[in-house]
Amino acid sequence: MTQTLEPEVATSTASPQDRAQRWLARFEAALAARDVAAATGLFATDSFWRDLVSFTWNIKTVEGREQIADMLGSRLADTDPSGFATSEPATEDGGVVSAFIEFETATGRGCGHLRLRADADTGEDQAWTLLTSLQELKGHEESQGFDRPRGAVHGSDPDTRSWAEKKADEDASLGRTRQPFVLVVGGGQGGIALGARLRQLGVPAIVIDRHERPGDQWRKRYKSLCLHDPVWYDHLPYLPFPPNWPVFAPKDKIGDWLEFYTKVMEVPYWSKTTCLSANYDEVAGAWTVEVDRDGERLTLYPQQLVLATGMSGKANVPDFPGQDVFAGDQHHSSRHPGPDGYVGKKVVVIGANNSAHDICKALVDNGIDTTMVQRSSTHIVKSDSLMEIGLGALYSEQAVADGMTTKKADLTFASLPYRIMHEFQIPLYDQIRERDKDFYDRLEAAGFDLDFGDDDSGLFMKYLRRGSGYYIDVGACELVADGTIKLAHGDVDHLTENSVVLADGTELPADVVVYATGYGSMNGWAADLMGQEVADRVGKVWGLGSDTTKDPGPWEGEQRNMWKPTQQPGLWFHGGNLHQSRHYSLYLALQLKARLEGIPTPVYGLQEVHHLR
Repeated sequence: MTQTLEPEVATSTASPQDRAQRWLARFEAALAARDVAAATGLFATDSFWRDLVSFTWNIKTVEGREQIADMLGSRLADTDPSGFATSEPATEDGGVVSAFIEFETATGRGCGHLRLRADADTGEDQAWTLLTSLQELKGHEESQGFDRPRGAVHGSDPDTRSWAEKKADEDASLGRTRQPFVLVVGGGQGGIALGARLRQLGVPAIVIDRHERPGDQWRKRYKSLCLHDPVWYDHLPYLPFPPNWPVFAPKDKIGDWLEFYTKVMEVPYWSKTTCLSANYDEVAGAWTVEVDRDGERLTLYPQQLVLATGMSGKANVPDFPGQDVFAGDQHHSSRHPGPDGYVGKKVVVIGANNSAHDICKALVDNGIDTTMVQRSSTHIVKSDSLMEIGLGALYSEQAVADGMTTKKADLTFASLPYRIMHEFQIPLYDQIRERDKDFYDRLEAAGFDLDFGDDDSGLFMKYLRRGSGYYIDVGACELVADGTIKLAHGDVDHLTENSVVLADGTELPADVVVYATGYGSMNGWAADLMGQEVADRVGKVWGLGSDTTKDPGPWEGEQRNMWKPTQQPGLWFHGGNLHQSRHYSLYLALQLKARLEGIPTPVYGLQEVHHLR
């Protein structure tokens, strides 16, 4: 598509496509001239540029003209961007022009999203939000589409081994005669998605996990567990779920899919493998990692180490007086086996978020006397309302029918800067509160302590800020409202031989106590494997610095330490829900591939450490 500055058309009469093209042309001209001031002047005073690796070799949002100018002053020459164009016709809604874009840099090809608003004084279009994301590295493209591997050899071949024999030889050598460049610790959805990306990019890697089979992370959870996010939100890279896949997949079905995916995508996966320790050699720029693989002690020497243990760290198991005298069964929710063994017993569940509700519902469905202890307020949103109002425009069957692809949905979602995302969320949750008013009234009448987040922005912001404090209702709340799930409030003071005693003296008879008390920061795993010094060098993982509950400031603008370089060389964190595992695995894989190939990766805006845990 050819773009030109002339002739200029008044913003008020130009089409959205003409406006987007004109802005991109002016932007590219300023960048080509290395005129940082001119490029920065094309942005609104209150503007946001979110970059996923393409300019910054980081996941970084710069806010306002001063920060944008600083980033460009540091990175423009090396990045050498060009070829900015719309990838489909731009649209306009409410005075905002939106366009999906594509571009190139010195090292790769990218895509993104642009939002323009006309300046109130001059009428000139200015960028309000800009997303730029690296999609591939030049000379290191994935072998797909027209470049897919041939598979069969037509003609003579000096290598007479079959595909299966080559794969077996590769598996036998990796980690022994051939070291992985990347070791991924954690073989759940995050590790598997990243392993698939690395495989397609030709990065020698091993994904290790302590479970017997891929997918056991799901299979071994309580039997009633299902995904709370809908299928359109949950696809893995390269291989989407089939069109008849259930909207909310049961845990065992997800487990089987992950095992199938690992095999068909040829992810180098070591099951029954535990990481024992990891030490970094600053001089060699490599890790020494001790692992136990099904009873065999091995030493690996990867240059890059990825902790893909989910968005959460180690289980938070509270330390209450009397736990040593309690005569019944007590365990964290991550180890809850389901209701089958507890028929006829009294169960007390400490906590009132997702796991607590799921566990309580399964217990009472099996006729088990169950009490939920709510220690602080919880955000509740009905699954149907979340799907229709919160996700429907991007991730739904109707969105697909309207032409929304997973990639476009991911880019649209990623294009909203975290600084202003709550402003988009608040009206949605106001709508949900009005729609489900009777539902919320019944819950509050039952004594349930509700909230919608510190600023009424609802589930997504709670998830991004703290990763806890909410429940997507798939039926448990009606059981709380009608008293089937008993409800108690307050902190736990102590346990006796056969009860849980709350701070106000309330005594809850108990044969079983389930601690649905959440998880700590992911750097807790780093402390176990590498020592507290390394964990503290990295600092807290997850959160935005929003200065809201459990997300202390200062403002950081991106998820702390996720999918990007950390203060510990060679150490990365990867995880989150299925959506994040899919989307961000690309950017992490490209960063790792660049380092394998010796491509310079000067990081702009390396994460500072403000909180240790």
